[in-house]
Amino acid sequence: MKVDSHQHFWRLADREGQWPPASLQAIHRDFGPEDLAPHLQAAGIDATVLVQSLPSIEDTRWMLSLAERTPWVRGVVGWVDFKAADAAEQIEALARHPLLKGLRPMLQDLPEDDWIADPACTPAAEAMQRHGLVFDALVLPRQLPALCRFAARHPRLNLVIDHAAKPLIARGELEPWRNDIAALAALPQVHCKLSGLLTEAGERRDAAALHPYAQALWALFGPRRLLWGSDWPVLRLAADYADWWQLAHQLARQFHPVPQPDDLRALFGGNAARLYRLAFTT
Repeated sequence: MKVDSHQHFWRLADREGQWPPASLQAIHRDFGPEDLAPHLQAAGIDATVLVQSLPSIEDTRWMLSLAERTPWVRGVVGWVDFKAADAAEQIEALARHPLLKGLRPMLQDLPEDDWIADPACTPAAEAMQRHGLVFDALVLPRQLPALCRFAARHPRLNLVIDHAAKPLIARGELEPWRNDIAALAALPQVHCKLSGLLTEAGERRDAAALHPYAQALWALFGPRRLLWGSDWPVLRLAADYADWWQLAHQLARQFHPVPQPDDLRALFGGNAARLYRLAFTT
């Protein structure tokens, strides 16, 4: 199975005062399953994981309802306020839905870089662990040390770093990003998404610019903890779906050590299916 581990849908009517602004014309409109389906068909992708883009329980419920009537959306990553007094109870209620596979606090938008390292997040993390949910980490490079402390505190909570923590590709900076990612990769429950790199590349949107970052991820996470994702429709700011699908395969062919066929199947589907416990019918 080929799986896109990271895509979004949204309705502008729900996003008043929220990102994206009107100046980002390529993504300032509604996006739903009918918009993504042709791209999936062209790439031969069988399933997706739908990821939240608003910090609201209502948006999570809307995504779950959309997934119920979209056969190829096999999982949803929603949102809960991790520091709410009733966060564990909210997670308990949401986890009753079989399509809820993970949760994502929008850490990159929070003013405190160490927000997630606060022990106040422990009840929510433990509730996620009890229900087998995946923690999607939307972070920037400067937040990686705090994320590492959080992950070390919860060794049985599966965690995946979205968009490789958005390295500063446009500036050609590898450190301290690579060193901080390595500390997280040393924890066996931590995974990473090969996604979002093109939108961080500025004008350098080619394999040569992305290769040092993608190669670092391959070397650190290996063939069983790296997941491909499109980050569509945010991807539209840099390229179309087919461009990134093909470029990701080009990057993979340049990895060292060279991926075996089973490794490529894992990167482009198997790892996401296993991590998010996606159900497939035959």
